Amino acid sequence: MRFLIDECLHTSLTQVANTAGHEAHHVNWRAWSGFKDHQLRELILREEFVFVTNNARDFRKLMGESELHAGLIVIIPNVTPASQRELFQRALVEASKLPDTMNRVVEIDCDEVRVYELPKLE
Repeated sequence: MRFLIDECLHTSLTQVANTAGHEAHHVNWRAWSGFKDHQLRELILREEFVFVTNNARDFRKLMGESELHAGLIVIIPNVTPASQRELFQRALVEASKLPDTMNRVVEIDCDEVRVYELPKLE
């Protein structure tokens, strides 16, 4: 999987993904800091990134409007970098159980993990 980590999350999440055998980039390192959410969405879709963020409300909506996306991981609480790494590791385990992450959201907080599809198929 190819991940793009949002600027609202710590850069060390890239190492978590790399250690698990995935490619990971951080918004800051790609010079995309300060981009509007819809601008980021276009880059995420074009480069087929699974996007990792804690901006749940905005990116649920944006990805729900996209016909096809590589996936979304949402870390719900605003926590320390160490806790972010722990939650991201748990989310990676859950994502690896899926046949693929296409149009799926893995949402994690301290107590539970939820997996669902966006856009919702009817």
